[in-house]
Amino acid sequence: MSREPEQEPIEVVDGVVVLDAPREVDRQRPPLSPMLVQTAAAMGVSMVAGATAVALVHRRRTRRIARSRRKTLAPVVASRSFLIDVHVLGERGK
Repeated sequence: MSREPEQEPIEVVDGVVVLDAPREVDRQRPPLSPMLVQTAAAMGVSMVAGATAVALVHRRRTRRIARSRRKTLAPVVASRSFLIDVHVLGERGK
């Protein structure tokens, strides 16, 4: 009992393309509201002030750390580097 779905008749539509006459597009932007300009300016100034504050705090901390290291460590007279090779050996003869 296989039942085929009923097929609807295909609708044929006759259409005509209507072209509109070319016209010029007005590209003027609407004027910006003073509130929008003020908000954008405040955000820009806040961002610059925040970046400046972060830079100053970072610089102050690094200077403080460097100053405290100078006081606690002895002066470095010379510096040498050595390559060290370490071997761990087992018991002999087994």
